[in-house]
Amino acid sequence: MKHSWRIARIADIDIKIDSSWIIIFLLFTFSLAAFYFPQSFEVSNRGFYWLLGVLTSVLVFASVLFHELAHSLIAKRQGEKVEDITLFILGGVARITEEPEKPQKEFFMALVGPLSSFFLAIVFILLSLLLAPVARPLQVSFAYLAYINAILGGFNLLPGFPMDGGRVLRAIIWKATGDLKKATRVASIVGQFIAFSLIFIGIFRFFRGNIGGLWLVLIGWFLHNASVQGYSQVLLRESLQGLKASDLMSEDFIVIDPDLSVETLVQDYVLKKRERVFLVKKNDEFAGLVCLEDIKKFPRERWSELKVADIMTPREKIVSVSPEATGDQILSSLASIDVNQLPVLDSGRVVGIICRNDLLKILQLRTELGV
Repeated sequence: MKHSWRIARIADIDIKIDSSWIIIFLLFTFSLAAFYFPQSFEVSNRGFYWLLGVLTSVLVFASVLFHELAHSLIAKRQGEKVEDITLFILGGVARITEEPEKPQKEFFMALVGPLSSFFLAIVFILLSLLLAPVARPLQVSFAYLAYINAILGGFNLLPGFPMDGGRVLRAIIWKATGDLKKATRVASIVGQFIAFSLIFIGIFRFFRGNIGGLWLVLIGWFLHNASVQGYSQVLLRESLQGLKASDLMSEDFIVIDPDLSVETLVQDYVLKKRERVFLVKKNDEFAGLVCLEDIKKFPRERWSELKVADIMTPREKIVSVSPEATGDQILSSLASIDVNQLPVLDSGRVVGIICRNDLLKILQLRTELGV
């Protein structure tokens, strides 16, 4: 979800919408205004259907946000750091920087999401019943919202990782066995089975003439990828146990001057030395980092007029780690800020650089050697 915009901040958590969210919002609004509401009640002005469709769609995604906020607030209460919540085409996701270190924490953090959706379902069905005699359009809208929240809560309780039910299952197995890796593997396998089942059902429904089956295929595909990646994350974290930044960093880094032209940087350093990231120092002090991705942002015809200082990431914007940072902390930093390298600073002095590719090579070697 690279293209997202912050729309609010609640309880010190950034609320964002991904560009794909616009698609599903429009689809919800269209299906409600063009089909669902006209089939449920009649009004003289068809514009009312569209107004109610927009309002109901907003409440649908407010319900998704409420679900994710429930996860996030429990996580924060348990000492976890929540970066943001993003609404996208398949719902919402809360970005929590670290996995819970105890099964009890994961159990409550996962369970509160579906419970919050069921709570909203009850609230909306009560509102629907109260308004039934006096306001048919609102009664229909609230009944629909009750149905959506019940589906959201029930679907998330399916015992497949990384859905809430899968995390509850993992927490239970983790508590019983004391083995996070085994618990994740079981929950991931169940998640993949559910994903393939959704894909199969979706394909079957599509060939029976129900185009909505494609939606199930999309959800199944997303769930399968998330299940596999979730298990891979646990394997990565386990492989990094006991390792520190001082064990993972490279001390063989190239230092360049900020006044160096980008053209010289490309010709004399990138192409000749075949390196992708460089440390920038001015007067023997760390000034920033420049990498291949920074160069690619500018057209080639500008390389001769630009200096390294113009394209580098300055020191104040760089996230660094100490030599004593654990492998888990390094992995979380790389993932949370979406960078490919981390400088290692000791008392303000750069002592090494950890690159994502080098980290993956180390992990591959450790996996092959079984250490």
